[in-house]
Amino acid sequence: MIRNLALASALMFCLAGSSPAAAGETASPAGLKDEQSLPDRYPYVVQDALRHGKPKKGFWVDLGAGKGQVAIPLVEATGNPVVMVDPKAEALAEGLQAARAKGLGERLFAVVGVAEHLPFPDDSVDLVVSRGSIFFWEEPARGLQEVHRVLRPGGKAYIGGGAGAGYPKPAAAKLIQERKKKMQGDEAEKWKRFVELRRPEQMRKWAEEARLPQFEVLGKGAIAADDPRVGQGVWLLFEKPGKLEQGKITPR
Repeated sequence: MIRNLALASALMFCLAGSSPAAAGETASPAGLKDEQSLPDRYPYVVQDALRHGKPKKGFWVDLGAGKGQVAIPLVEATGNPVVMVDPKAEALAEGLQAARAKGLGERLFAVVGVAEHLPFPDDSVDLVVSRGSIFFWEEPARGLQEVHRVLRPGGKAYIGGGAGAGYPKPAAAKLIQERKKKMQGDEAEKWKRFVELRRPEQMRKWAEEARLPQFEVLGKGAIAADDPRVGQGVWLLFEKPGKLEQGKITPR
């Protein structure tokens, strides 16, 4: 079923690329690539997503999936299939290739698309995970509305950015220290913008603009690791109210 839905969506709704992120970032600071020398953050993010989201087996989406850095460890950790959504077909192709190399080709699928126009029916998705994507969306509030629309009643979304609660503390401290230094360097303005977009207040503002009925902001931002629930970073966690019984939606 997931395979058919993903393939049908890909045929019916394909986008060659994304528009510049008017509300967010148009490009990452050049120094961000230096952080790749630190331990891999994605498995820790997956652990947090599963702990906070407590998802049911079903239709899971990695939004802004890139090369599958979250989607692949999510499949590895649970065995549940995942559909990757991203505006860059080339990145998705790399993710699919990496999944096949790990023997996960039958559990990872890809659809070209953007957050503001998700190619899925209402009330169809059980879990949406998105790391690092919302800060580049052209219309973050609109994207959150779309996530809420496609969630099945009782489905959850975990959207934001960070390293994960279980990420090694020395690595998190080094990451934060280096980011603070770069806010005074050659790309200071880009780094200040990078940090500004990742404030809890900004995440809360987007959620309120989207008129999400209920949500929780976790974490204290890009240069803090004081929230033990998520460690370094900031995340938005929300659930679509109601439950689906025999094809009908009933309030909780």
